[in-house]
Amino acid sequence: MRLFVALDLPWTLRERLTLLAGGLPGARWITAENYHLTLRFIGEIPGHRADDADFALAALRAPGFSLTLAGVGTFEKAGKPASLWVGVERNPALDHLQSKIETALQRAGFAPERRRFVPHVSLARLDNPPGEKLAAFLQAHNLFRTAPIAIDHFTLFSSRLGKAHAVYIAEADYALG
Repeated sequence: MRLFVALDLPWTLRERLTLLAGGLPGARWITAENYHLTLRFIGEIPGHRADDADFALAALRAPGFSLTLAGVGTFEKAGKPASLWVGVERNPALDHLQSKIETALQRAGFAPERRRFVPHVSLARLDNPPGEKLAAFLQAHNLFRTAPIAIDHFTLFSSRLGKAHAVYIAEADYALG
């Protein structure tokens, strides 16, 4: 199984994010069904280890909170823009939840995450977009901002690779108090 822990986004927000999709050559837009905010990528693991992750996450206690998406940006790979995302306003409650998830999974025997947590929602994969078009897209949407979104749970997802795109399946939800 290929697993990750994420915040599942409400459909009203997903629909708003889809309005950003388009007008950028070289962008492969992610479908609304796959919008999420990754808290921890676990990776490919055997089924019995999925149970270990589930038990570790089910024991976690953290308060609910509100989240605001704001701004757009890119991640680079080998010096070239590789993905386009919507950012998240800094949020101590989100950072606290992510830290608790990381600690719980490490205690369950999973290797530590090596990448720094940069909260975002991926919008597109980029394949050599024209620089001026990408700059114009970023400038046009830089002030994008949502109203605060209530977060009352997080989710363990499995990911199955499909022909057109990955299919994400919610395996378990964990309530925030």
